[in-house]
Order: sequence, then C-alpha cells, then structure tokens
Amino acid sequence: MKTKITLILVALFMSVNLGFAQQDEECMTNLTIFTDYYKSKKYDEAYEPWMKVRNKCPKFNRAIYAYGEKILKHKIDNSTGAEQKAYIEDLMLLWDKALEYFPSHYDLGEVLSDKGLLMYDNKKALGVTDKQLFDAFDKAYKQDLENFTSAKGLYVYFTSIVDMYKAGQAPIQDVFNKYDDISDKIEKEVGNFTEKLNKLVTKEESGQKLSSKEEKYKKYYEDSLEAYDKISGSIDTYLGQLANCENLIPLYKKDFETYKNDAVWLKRAVNRMYNKECTDDPLYIELVKAYDATDPSADTKYFVATILFNQGKDNEAMDYLKQAFDLQTDTYKKGKLAEKIGSILKKKGRYGEARGYYRESLKLNPSNGRPHLAIAAMYAASANNCGDTNFNKRAMFWYAAQEALKAGKVDANLKSAANQTYESYMAKAPSRSEIFSCSCSGEVIKFNCWTGGSVTVPSL
Repeated sequence: MKTKITLILVALFMSVNLGFAQQDEECMTNLTIFTDYYKSKKYDEAYEPWMKVRNKCPKFNRAIYAYGEKILKHKIDNSTGAEQKAYIEDLMLLWDKALEYFPSHYDLGEVLSDKGLLMYDNKKALGVTDKQLFDAFDKAYKQDLENFTSAKGLYVYFTSIVDMYKAGQAPIQDVFNKYDDISDKIEKEVGNFTEKLNKLVTKEESGQKLSSKEEKYKKYYEDSLEAYDKISGSIDTYLGQLANCENLIPLYKKDFETYKNDAVWLKRAVNRMYNKECTDDPLYIELVKAYDATDPSADTKYFVATILFNQGKDNEAMDYLKQAFDLQTDTYKKGKLAEKIGSILKKKGRYGEARGYYRESLKLNPSNGRPHLAIAAMYAASANNCGDTNFNKRAMFWYAAQEALKAGKVDANLKSAANQTYESYMAKAPSRSEIFSCSCSGEVIKFNCWTGGSVTVPSL
C-alpha cells in the first residue's frame, strides 16, 4: 500500500499494539527477526518469520502490513506462473487485512485503487479482462471516491471502459459519462492541490522562507499536479476520435429532448461540444440556451459569450464574460475563468483587457505560471508598436523576457518552458555591441503604449 505523504518517519517496529495485555513472546521474536531482515533488504529471509507473525498475531504490529507489502512485491517480481499468481492474490488479501486491523492508517478508496493497479500491472499473469479491471476501479469510485486519488488508477479506470467499448462490451455514452466523471474528479483534486500550493507560493513571493516541512509539501503538491496534468492529456489522447463532432452531434441530438432540463447533462454536453470545436452546429446554441435557462451560472454565461463572439457581437459577449467572472465564487475556478477570458481577449488583440484578466488570474491562482507566459507573448507581439527607434522597440523583448521568467519561478512545471522563452526573447533584444554603440547602458526606457512600464538597459 502506498503510504500517504508523511514528514515524520515512524519506527513501525516500536508501534506495538497496546491493546494486548501481554505480548506474545514468539511473535515478538519473529517480528524482530523479520524486521532486521527487512531493513537489510533480505526479503526472502524475512518471508518465513514474517508469515509466522502474520498468521499467529495479525493485529500485533502494523509493520506486518507496511513491511509485508514490500516482502510480497519482492516475491511477485521474482516468481512466475501459479506461484506468482498466489503471491499477487496474497498481497491483495494483505491489504484487505491491513484495512480491517489498522483502519486509521488505510483508506478504502486507496486500498481498492491499489488492488486495481496490481491487477492491471499483472493482467496477463492473472488473466484479467477489461471488464474486471473496470469493475475493480468502479468499486473504488463508488465506495470511496474521496480517497480514490491515484492518477494512474484514474487513467486505467478510463482506458478500461474505452477498451470495453471497442470490444462491443459498452455503449459509447458510457465512455463519455466516465470521461466526465473522471475529468470532474481530476479537476477537484487539481483544485485542492493548487489551493494548498498557492499558500506556499504566496508566502515565498512575500519574501518569507519556507520551512523544510513546507518545502517537502511544496514538492509533493507540484509532483501531484504534474501527474494529474499528464493523465489529463493521456485520457484525451486515449479517447481520441471517439469524441469528435461526427459522433457527438447525433448522440446529443438523440438525447436532447430527454435531458434538456438536466443541468449536469447539459453542462457536460456543452463542455464537450466546446472543447471539440463543434460550436458551429446549431445544436451547440440550443444546448447553451437550455443550460443557461436550466441553471444560470458563471459557466452558462461564459458559454453564451462564446456564441456571441462567434456571431461577431463582441461587446455583448464581453458583458456576459464580466457576468461570468462576477458570478464565480470559487477561488480556483475564478482564477481559471480569468485565464480563459484573458486568452479570448488575447486572440482578439485586446491586449490591455487581456492582461487585466491574466493578472486577476495570477492573484487568484499564483502558482499557475501560464498567464505570465501569455502576458510576455503579448509584450513581444507589441514590440514594433511600442518605441520610437529600432533600439527602443526591441527593448520590449527585455520586458517580455522578464515577464516570461516569472512563470518558472511560481510554477515548477513551467521552468523549462519559461527559460526557453526567456532565452528566445533575449536573443531578439538589442545586443551587447548595440548597447555599446549607443552608449546607453543603464538608461531607463519607458514604453508609451498599452504595456506601460519600463526597462533599464543592461550594463555591459
């Protein structure tokens, strides 16, 4: 069982169950023996004394389960055939017993997810079908969704239903429903981790130093967000052409009358039509109108705005975008919405307004570096319009480079992209020889265009 993040290493050997009036001497002896072998990574030698403690005193010490997992995984990796299958099944049993005897240390959703992943990793050895895999993860989803947080588990959960559809074992609507379920789950987990990470990023940006404990948490949050980001893309890739307009439009047309007052169905239909760029079809407009009439919200106002933009009604569309932003109360979602609005305005060349929303996004979600890169791109695109000389125009690239660098400072997953963008803009800025020729090292160049601001010419 993968243990949750912990910053204090507990000596499991010392955590003897105090509920026992008297410790069993034989179990204590074997516990000491298998623990010593375990710590020396002699898992084969640890197996026999470990099994003796496990069978005779299953509640004696949590080390039976925490160390036993590694012992059995070693056995699985070094066996084949019926023997390997027996060890796999025994590991699943061990997790069940760990949950039964030490419930405060194990969560049902995590146990069920890990059992599903063990089945997936040993699919051939166990002879597991796609349906059995799906059912294993579906159990985790239905019985303890809160603790079903494994990124890989969510990915396998989805791919198994796609594989069932391809084998004629599930309808395409089930695939789309599960895609939405898992996407909602990922968004929730990303929101939770982002909120926690934002607090630490804000503390750093204020000039305060993080404690060693906070540094470890920050790394954990960043790694978790990276994992969810990767599986989001992988899930979209695996869905592939199944969710194209040719499949979506007839499916939603067929079901529209049945679900036209169902806010959840409408939201998912509108989201998918929008993401797959099926917005030119009249059905999209019908779906958006029905969604807005059934459950008006920040989401519905945003989608109405996209329709109005497509119809060339930009001013009216902007009114709806402002309504959407004002209606959103969730901090994380409001930050995402601000970024979306900024991107719409950026595409339309309304850079000043776009930057305003990007900055709102940064205030609400400071650990997301994408708005910094977007602002930098707008600065770079404006270079020819923000200076009276060629030198001053190209000085804008220094300004853009500074903005791009901020992305990597607040968002570890964008560090490489931020550095590459920074180098690209610096290469377009005035060279050292040009600075030498103009004798303007150290001078301040002000930008009298939408960007405002200024840069200081680098010293040679």
